[in-house]
Amino acid sequence: MGAPVGSTTSASPPSSVLSAGDLDALIGGLAEDGYRVLGPTVVDAVIDWGPVRSSDDLPRGWVDDQRAGRYRAEPSDAVHPDAAFAFASPASAPKRWFLPPTEPLFRATRRPGGSIAFLPAPDPDPAVALVGVRGCDLAALAVLDRALAADPAFRRRRDAAFVVAVECGHPADSCFCPSAGTGPGIPDEAAAAAGADLVLTELVDEAGPRYLARPVSAAGAERVVGLGDRRPATPADIDGAATVVASARDAITRTLPFASAPALVRDAPEAAAWDQTVEACLLCGNCTMACPTCFCTSVHDRTDVAGTTAERWREWDSCFSLAFSELHGGSVRESPVSRYRQWLTHKLGMWPEQFGSSGCVGCGRCITWCPAGIDLTRHVAALAMEVGA
Repeated sequence: MGAPVGSTTSASPPSSVLSAGDLDALIGGLAEDGYRVLGPTVVDAVIDWGPVRSSDDLPRGWVDDQRAGRYRAEPSDAVHPDAAFAFASPASAPKRWFLPPTEPLFRATRRPGGSIAFLPAPDPDPAVALVGVRGCDLAALAVLDRALAADPAFRRRRDAAFVVAVECGHPADSCFCPSAGTGPGIPDEAAAAAGADLVLTELVDEAGPRYLARPVSAAGAERVVGLGDRRPATPADIDGAATVVASARDAITRTLPFASAPALVRDAPEAAAWDQTVEACLLCGNCTMACPTCFCTSVHDRTDVAGTTAERWREWDSCFSLAFSELHGGSVRESPVSRYRQWLTHKLGMWPEQFGSSGCVGCGRCITWCPAGIDLTRHVAALAMEVGA
């Protein structure tokens, strides 16, 4: 299994270059060792996480177009047909494999004599191996590690996972990870602290794809040593990987002032920009469902008609729901603007005080998947302009 989250190797092993066959061997070896191997796949013209048996299941030759309120994915002649990671990011974040959208907590049954038997949650699923985690999503997992440190189920899944990060070479219009300091470019120390085992950079030319591999855990180093076609990385390989990252960084123009954002959202709760932004909000909660760090949940009990069996389930919830802030007598956040303000103030303003970092990693999914195209970077800019910051 992967190393416990936060562990590092005493000294990072040298980088290697893996062939496409090595990538297949890596995936196959993880599956043979009992991992549930997941990676970006194409389902119904959407690039999202799914089972991966070999590199053929990856979205070779596919690109995505993500911008405010728009998502499209399709094969493109603009990239090499064998490029497996020529897209910005999977549609959903990897948090779902560690904090499932729905999860049973326990089951209770009434015995014939009337006593109640409490049964634990079902046996855990196999450990997951994620192949293709972007830098922003890796940073998001590190944020969740702090926010959910006391959740035993989350910790068990995280510590058992094997994580292969892949540097981003093709960012989307909605991305703003450089502002958040989460990419493009994944430093070894940050990758190891976030529980990654390997960091790959896809290099593609006329000869086809190859992958610069940097082990950042003992488990990752062990996996690389077992691959037959690998060779030591040359300076040209390392320079090529740096060029991929630099080109991706240069392509990102959207920004958010993370240093001043906490004060902006905290000190201007009555600014007109809040109402102006929320005029378009549908209160659908897509932003919170798509966000890689939102972790709010609710608990529901389900009972059969006969009253002999009851189950308690945990489910994702959203602060955009009217019932989320329901107290005796009603909801404390009845207006749409109060719910939007709660979400953004917590993410950008309160999160740094609670967990030591922003709750936003700059992935841009909230922008992409908002049907109204609401853009939090524009909203923060409007706040700054209004208050003269």
